[in-house]
Amino acid sequence: MDHIDLLILKNLSEERNITKAAERMFISQPALTRRLKNMEREIKATLVLRVPNGVVLTPQGEEFLRYAEGTLLQFKKVKEHIQGMNENILGSLSLGVSSVFSHYELPQLLKHFLELYPDVEFSLKTGHSIKINRMLQKDEVSLAILRGDFHWDEKKHLLYEDPICLVSSKSLKLQDLPKNRRIVAKTAIQTQIDEWWHQTFSCPPATTIEVDSLDTCRQMVLNGLGWSIMPKIGLKSYDNLYTQNLYLANGTPLVRRTWLVYRNIYLELPSVRAFVEYTKKHFINHPPK
Repeated sequence: MDHIDLLILKNLSEERNITKAAERMFISQPALTRRLKNMEREIKATLVLRVPNGVVLTPQGEEFLRYAEGTLLQFKKVKEHIQGMNENILGSLSLGVSSVFSHYELPQLLKHFLELYPDVEFSLKTGHSIKINRMLQKDEVSLAILRGDFHWDEKKHLLYEDPICLVSSKSLKLQDLPKNRRIVAKTAIQTQIDEWWHQTFSCPPATTIEVDSLDTCRQMVLNGLGWSIMPKIGLKSYDNLYTQNLYLANGTPLVRRTWLVYRNIYLELPSVRAFVEYTKKHFINHPPK
């Protein structure tokens, strides 16, 4: 028994005629009669009686009609709600984001996204990109924003490339770097920095300070304690610092790439699809400076 059977009973009660009820439902009279008999067999009761002027519901039919009308009303509400879900973006979104990105770019991105889609609920997890990548592999998040290059067989969009810069509190020439104090932040770009150094200099740097975060490194540089190499994302609003983009010997710029990564299947979720499209457009129209 399904909602078509319930509609048959409702239409019979209103039309009081099998032929008219069948025409109203765009089915044949024999098909309607067959479904009615199947209903009566399943309920083990006579629901409709034939009379000279058509049909009437039995007391059992009247009782079942009340159930049918309630069920059809609930079906209509659920149908309208589901159709509304297709028109209005809602649902939950599990997002994993690199700590650096979440600090500098995510607040504005989420603010503007939620202004457009206020019914989307976020579950947000942040951490080092390597940690977020593991969460993505285990399906602990629907999609991820990662910094750096990771192997991924499914959907992957490059959001932007962040220049890696020489940073100092005063103007410095590249050839003078080995003679000046260096501040090192232990980050994932160290391999790129080391490659650049070995291509540029034949002597080791004069490292004197090692720190564990870009924020601490930047504060050390601001106070004139030495120079450093950092992604440009951490230098916003610090116009008093001297910066210089770095290049490998073949002219390739040193950059830190930021990716939007997810599994294909998650695009079936309206909230994920909306976030993916919004984020891609956001960084096309508003690339980080």
